[in-house]
Amino acid sequence: MSTPRPSLTLSSTVLDAPDAAELADFYRRLLGWETVQDEPGWVKLLPPGGGSGLGFQTEKAYVPPAWPASPGDQLMMLHLDFEVTDLETAVAHAVAEGATPAEFQPQHDVRVLFDPVGHPFCLFVNEEAPGEPPAISPEWVAEQTREIAEQDRLTVQDAVAPDPSAPAAPPRQAEPDTLT
Repeated sequence: MSTPRPSLTLSSTVLDAPDAAELADFYRRLLGWETVQDEPGWVKLLPPGGGSGLGFQTEKAYVPPAWPASPGDQLMMLHLDFEVTDLETAVAHAVAEGATPAEFQPQHDVRVLFDPVGHPFCLFVNEEAPGEPPAISPEWVAEQTREIAEQDRLTVQDAVAPDPSAPAAPPRQAEPDTLT
């Protein structure tokens, strides 16, 4: 006789980060989700209307995954997929909020990006949507990457392993929340 299966509900997917609050803020701006729990070292976001959310926990020993990975690299344990209706607009929004497009893009209707601490995530257009999926050229990705560099944004590598000989950067000013 088997034991009855208990009721199990996925509450959230949890991402490690050097600073849970900072990474949660990126995803809050990216997705427009609400913060429902904010404690030292832990933040949880939920989508409007309910459903499973995203949790963020501070992990001082966090090492960003390599993608695509080579033997011996830190592997990603998972990645997030976000369905979008307009791929180019969604990529531009993600980049404006602090994401970085991956150099390698494996599919024409999917864009791989990295969040500010290096977690890969994908934006994709539903295949059932009418019309051809938009193509984003490597030139466009390179242009976005140059613009990010010109804005003097911190790179993932600098955030995880800063160059000790480099002068300290001035503190960043908080940008006003532009999402409604």
